[in-house]
Formats: sequence, C-alpha cells, structure tokens
Amino acid sequence: MLAQCVGWLGFTLICVGLAQLNRGITWSWAAICVGSNSIGWLLSHLYRRWIHSRGWKHLNWPALLPRVALAVVLLSVFWAVLDRPLYYFTDIPTQVKISKTAQFVYSVLNGVWILMLWSLLYFGYNIADRFRRSEIERAHLKATLKESELRALKSQVNPHFIFNALNSLRALIQEDPPRARQAVTQLANLLRYSLQSGQLETVSFEDELRVVNDYLALEQVRHEERLRLRLDVDPVTLQMVVPPMLLQTLLENAVKYGISVLPEGGEIAIIAREENECLVLRVTNPGILPASDSAPDHKSKSTGMGLRNAAERLRLLFGEEASLHLRPGDPGVVVAEACIPQVTTKPAELATV
Repeated sequence: MLAQCVGWLGFTLICVGLAQLNRGITWSWAAICVGSNSIGWLLSHLYRRWIHSRGWKHLNWPALLPRVALAVVLLSVFWAVLDRPLYYFTDIPTQVKISKTAQFVYSVLNGVWILMLWSLLYFGYNIADRFRRSEIERAHLKATLKESELRALKSQVNPHFIFNALNSLRALIQEDPPRARQAVTQLANLLRYSLQSGQLETVSFEDELRVVNDYLALEQVRHEERLRLRLDVDPVTLQMVVPPMLLQTLLENAVKYGISVLPEGGEIAIIAREENECLVLRVTNPGILPASDSAPDHKSKSTGMGLRNAAERLRLLFGEEASLHLRPGDPGVVVAEACIPQVTTKPAELATV
C-alpha cells in the first residue's frame, strides 16, 4: 500500500510538472491530474487485490501475459469512462478541437501504457522478491543439509574408534589388572572427549593430540613394542583447528592397516606443519599402497569408510580447499595427508566433566 501511494503521488507530480512546462499550470489541469490519477490509484489497488486472489503471481509467462493484457485493456476502458466527468465539469481551453470519441480513445490508450507499466513494475518486483526468497530458502536448506550430513558422519566415526578401544581393553583385563584400570581411565577420557567434541565443529589440534595419546596407550597395550610412535609437531600448529576425531581416524587407519598386519610392527609418525595458512597434517605408517586402490594395504580388506567420512567432514566444514588423501611416501611407507584451511574463529573450549 505504501509503495502504491508513493508511486502514484510521484506520477501525479510528474504530470503536473509536465503540464507546467507545456502550457502553464491551471487549476483545471491540476484538478484533472489529481482526479484522474486518484482513479488510477484506486483501480490499480483493486487490480492488485485481484492478482493476489487469483494467484497470478505464481503463473508462468505464457499463462500470465494474456491475462494481464486483457485486464489492462478493461481497466483502461473503465478508467476512461470514470475520467469523463472531470473533463465535462472543468473548463479547459484547447486550440485543437477533437471529438469526444477521439478523446475517449486517447484516454484508453493513455491508461493502457500507464497500467502496463504498473504491471511490469509490480510483477518485476514480485519476481525479484520471489527469487530472493528462494535463494534464502536454498541457503537455509543447504546449511540444514550440511549440518545433518556432519551429524551423520560423526555418528559413524565415534562408534568406530570406541569399538577399537574396547578390543584393546578386553585383551588387557586378564593379563594385568592394574594396567587394565589405567586403560579404563584412558578409555573414559576418550569417551568424554567424544561426547563433548560431538557438539563442536572444530577443536584445537592440541586437544586432539592430547586425546590420541590415550588411544595410542591403549593400542600399545595390545601391540607392545610392535607399535612405535614419533612426533614431529611444529608448536605453532597446536592452536590451529581440526575437526574432532580427525587425527583419531587417521591413527586408527595407520594401526589397523599398517601395524596390525605386520608381524614386526613398525613406526607411526605424526607430522604437523603450517603451510600457506593451512594446517598440513601427515600420519605415516608402514605398508604398501597399491596404485589402483585407496586401501592402506593390499593384505587387508579395508572399506575405506573412516577415511571417506573424514574427507567428507573436511569438505563440509572447510570447503573445496580442504583435502585428505593417501599417498605413498618413502619405500614401504604410506602417508595419510590432510590439508585443513584455518578459519578466523577460535575453537570452542571443551567443558570439564
């Protein structure tokens, strides 16, 4: 309604201004301009209500154009009829005498272009508004889908590492009860971290390193001297952000498909560097990566679910600049390398339970 009033008021002022430039304004011309445009405002208001009630805003162009054309012509004829008394009751001197029929036709044509312009502006605005709303809804849907995908991926990662940790604990209970109690504490730390970090999108790399120490301690109970660890971490990377359980997933993969399948075991290395405003995280383990397969080792039957989930989480959180892939390193070594672009926000602090 406000746009209607402002638009017709502006159009009236333009008409009065043009009359002033053309022949000098008179009270008769002012009355005709104001009266005729008031009728136009009323008709356009009724036209707008008709459009809304009939759902024309949702029609496609082939269906809409003939309806608009017919409505504009009919309204212009009606407008010209309502305009006639204004000319009869005002005394306007004219230098050129024209018939009343010609005046009526002129009024109809004048109404046609005005209402057609009004229709273009009205439907153009609604199309733009509908497009804007659809973009907002699409962005909201994309964000909702992203959140649901992240939750689904987290629910797949966490049971995976819990299952491996329970296997390590089961192997220890009968052999060494004191160490089993210590392992229970370490497992509790893992579970607490999993529950707390499950509500977060990112955590600090320092927190992630702290919890994987408990995981590796559990794995060393089972593998003993077969599992050796080497840390090569740049201190500047400790405050960088990573998705929760990312390093955990890479280490599970390295232990299961690198250490477990080799009788002599081997060394797992965790290497972290800052490169081009990204945290580059590498986990190496002994093994052979077939050129035609992404499995960590040809002797094992890996579904690759953990790494695929981790790569998908990286993509959802950090976009296409993030990456995670396996590649061969030195002879007999497999490297899992993740590139994590750093965001400006700091990771949330984990609550103390």
